[in-house]
Amino acid sequence: MSKLLIASNNPGKIREYRSLLQGYTFELVTPEQLNISLKVDETGNSYAENAIIKANAYAQASGYPTLADDSGLEVDLLNGLPGIYSARFSPNKNADDADRRKRLLEQLKNKPRPWLAHFHCSIAIVHPGKKVHFSEGICNGEIIPEERGFLGFGYDPIFFLPQRGCTMAELTLQEKNQLSHRGLAIQAAKPILDRLNKNLDY
Repeated sequence: MSKLLIASNNPGKIREYRSLLQGYTFELVTPEQLNISLKVDETGNSYAENAIIKANAYAQASGYPTLADDSGLEVDLLNGLPGIYSARFSPNKNADDADRRKRLLEQLKNKPRPWLAHFHCSIAIVHPGKKVHFSEGICNGEIIPEERGFLGFGYDPIFFLPQRGCTMAELTLQEKNQLSHRGLAIQAAKPILDRLNKNLDY
């Protein structure tokens, strides 16, 4: 059985990928399972650049095909912020998801609603010495001032989906996978994942 390394130590992200990639025969492994500990500086100027930086670093360290993503929340009234800085948006060095949500709402509190926003995900899949494959997904919605739901992570509790009448954190994992930025990026990556699943060269 071939392996695919998910280049992340984020439990919520890993849980989503395990769900999204059900049905494939390759074995999903994590850096923790392979005893790989890397500090990868995300110095890119775009989601795609950061995804390839992470994918290359973990592929070289493991020798396995590697999937990495960079994702973020972009708010229209903040000119696209927090964007690629979504995970580093709070000035608090030890900030958690709640701190980042609080910081975002502080930035928006005096601005007119609706606070239109979208999630963006760029995925890079790479095997050492071979071509890099990219895919992307975008999920549109708006930010709301009160947190709702406990099923997501990151900015999910304040990301409202008007077409569903709920936040991302109020969706089950299966529902989220159908419309989330990460789910759509995986759908776009299906051709390369299918080849990897069949142990075909890519």
